[in-house]
Amino acid sequence: MDAQLEFMLSSSGAVLIEGPKWCGKSTTARMRAASVIEMDEPGNMENLANLARVAPALILEGATPRLIDEWQAAPVLWDAVRHEVDRRGVMAQFILTGSSTPMDKSAIFHSGTGRITKLKMRTMSLYESEDSDGFVSLTAMFGGEAPKSHVVPMNIHRLAYLICRGGWPMSLDLEPRASLQQAKNYLKAVVESDMSAADGVRKDPVKTYSLIRSLARNVSTRTPLSTLLDDLQAGDGSMSAPTATSYLNALKAIHLLDDLDAWNPNLRSKAAIRTSPTRHFVDPSIAVAALGIAPEELVRDLKTMGLVFESLAIRDLRVYADAIGGQVFHYRDSSDLECDAIVRLDNGSWGAFEIKLSEHFVEDGARTLRSLAERVDTERMGNPSFLAVLTGDAYSYVRDDGIFVVGIGSLKP
Repeated sequence: MDAQLEFMLSSSGAVLIEGPKWCGKSTTARMRAASVIEMDEPGNMENLANLARVAPALILEGATPRLIDEWQAAPVLWDAVRHEVDRRGVMAQFILTGSSTPMDKSAIFHSGTGRITKLKMRTMSLYESEDSDGFVSLTAMFGGEAPKSHVVPMNIHRLAYLICRGGWPMSLDLEPRASLQQAKNYLKAVVESDMSAADGVRKDPVKTYSLIRSLARNVSTRTPLSTLLDDLQAGDGSMSAPTATSYLNALKAIHLLDDLDAWNPNLRSKAAIRTSPTRHFVDPSIAVAALGIAPEELVRDLKTMGLVFESLAIRDLRVYADAIGGQVFHYRDSSDLECDAIVRLDNGSWGAFEIKLSEHFVEDGARTLRSLAERVDTERMGNPSFLAVLTGDAYSYVRDDGIFVVGIGSLKP
């Protein structure tokens, strides 16, 4: 994130860092900022919001880059920043951070295009938390370099702990029991206050928790709203479609949800692409916290562990892809061929991952990858830079058919 922020400041007058609370946005921004103003300062929020409306220039005064933390508390600052960037005509003037989209969008008249660049920040990947040794590089894989055989000290119990702990920066230096509490604390704050603050409309905590639990039961799937409603009816309680939609929008506004969009390549066949997104939380620990599962229980429920492991792998792949100028998608077509993750770089290069909890399922993943490679029109899309099975096991190597097997504890950007 440090490198991405530095690059974006070099090419833009202002950068907005968006992401969930507690992921490290303010800390990252402060390391680069020359001055700071906190719009959510306790006891002074109303005064600062009024000042932003009456004299926004006073908020923007200060050494640059100037950090405006939690800018959405005073949405009028968006156009003020855009105008000031135009007036100064200099790069690296402002850094904005926000844990939610502003409630009052009527105060924003300009998109900020060309003046304010957006940077998505997620929770920490395993490489950032030093739980991956980084022996296998995604950049090198795109460069045609096959991973060398490698073993890391990863087992199913360690992996279950990492899933439940999540990538919350504050959890890394705590003893295990306290570190596992962080996701539970985060979820409690979402249910009790953050959801209502997202759009200013009070959300029922019971309904909020029920919906999050339903999403957790369906993580890493393409579950439509109708299925979520049926799940709620059969389990924690009913909810109307409009109410569920408003709650889902609030979860997106506070960056709790991070659904994975579909890849739409040119195909040799006439199979139709399915475009519904795959449901994910911004961190896999939210799902297990919502379900009330501890690491030792997760190990005993391998079906659920496989789904939340996929969510962890998608989080890491997104972090790594962002770092090298890429995006992550999923693939599914009308023949029900599915691929868990497609990483596509800005230059058009692409690689495919099947995500499997265990080495025992590598052959299934390899079969899917071969089918995908045969289906994509490579004359238009180009050959894949690599096909890889990403596992929760300790081993990384290259199969006889050229497909890479990569342990999640060995991957880096």
